[in-house]
Amino acid sequence: MKKKKLSAIRRGGAIAGGCCLLCLLVCAFFFLRNPGKQNRETKPGQSAAAEEREDGKEPSSASSEQENGTEQSGMSAGQEDIQDLSGASSEQEDVKEPSENSGQSSEEEAQSSRRQAGMEDSSKQPAAQAQSSQVLELSDILAMPAGEVLDTSAFSEDILDSLFFSEEISEEIRQRIWGNSYQENNYVSLSDLRYLRVLHVGFDGETHIGELMVNQSIAEDILEIMSELYRQKYPIEKMLLIDEYGADDESSMSDNNTSAFNYREIAGSSKLSRHALGLAIDINPRYNPYVKHTGDGGLLVSPANGGEYADRNQEFSYKITEGDLCLQLFSEHGFAWGGYWNSVKDYQHFEK
Repeated sequence: MKKKKLSAIRRGGAIAGGCCLLCLLVCAFFFLRNPGKQNRETKPGQSAAAEEREDGKEPSSASSEQENGTEQSGMSAGQEDIQDLSGASSEQEDVKEPSENSGQSSEEEAQSSRRQAGMEDSSKQPAAQAQSSQVLELSDILAMPAGEVLDTSAFSEDILDSLFFSEEISEEIRQRIWGNSYQENNYVSLSDLRYLRVLHVGFDGETHIGELMVNQSIAEDILEIMSELYRQKYPIEKMLLIDEYGADDESSMSDNNTSAFNYREIAGSSKLSRHALGLAIDINPRYNPYVKHTGDGGLLVSPANGGEYADRNQEFSYKITEGDLCLQLFSEHGFAWGGYWNSVKDYQHFEK
């Protein structure tokens, strides 16, 4: 009987020992399993420190401290489980999972901010490139000779305005005019004159680069008038220095060239023309000729090929007459029109 009880006790002890051993094995399994689980969960989403390392960045001090604190901690298995879970949860909320307030994680917000900054920089770059391009275009335009056709479709108002300007006579211009339109004299010096660059609409409807030389006292008036004529698309066929025609007035007028300064006398007299002082300008001279009645009842027309436009009662294009924009603008700036003269009619001529 005692043997049976002893045998039963031994069997119970063995079973109890087996259960304890099994419990120890289960505890050890869970103890070892938790770090492995944490590693597997980190790989797909990874912590902020891991992500930063993959991007080639150093982990943040907060992440490093958290990792170091976890590795060096002497917590129990149950405390480590709680810490791991809370740490992972906190890390997910701060880095991976979107927050409830903003709908974005801090990393996504940072990326969004970088993208927004990038878009803002990108939006500024075309403007800077356009400005640089405009500067280059202006430089190119200034190097273009007068008479060239210019595409202004992409130009702003500021750019167009900058293409109407006056300057003192440069050495290059001096060489062009010396001994041609300019002669040494006691009445007008080179310092009294200004070289003008403007735009004008040609008979072809295109924008052309124009040039004029005038007295400095009327330079601003001429620039304002030419600017308004251009904006109103008033047609002027050509606008070159008369030196392109050897300073010959008849040749320039025959080619319907609009010009101003030319040191010369009035035709048929010894009196200086207002052109000699840079105080007069002729607009579309072929269509608006100089007309003078001779003593024998004939007409003197200059240029000669403008004879068909001497009769101002007929209708034709490019005629300067009452109500014409060109006449209106010059009158507003204090210029006299040759079309109002009595002894002769100089329909092309405006002077001050």
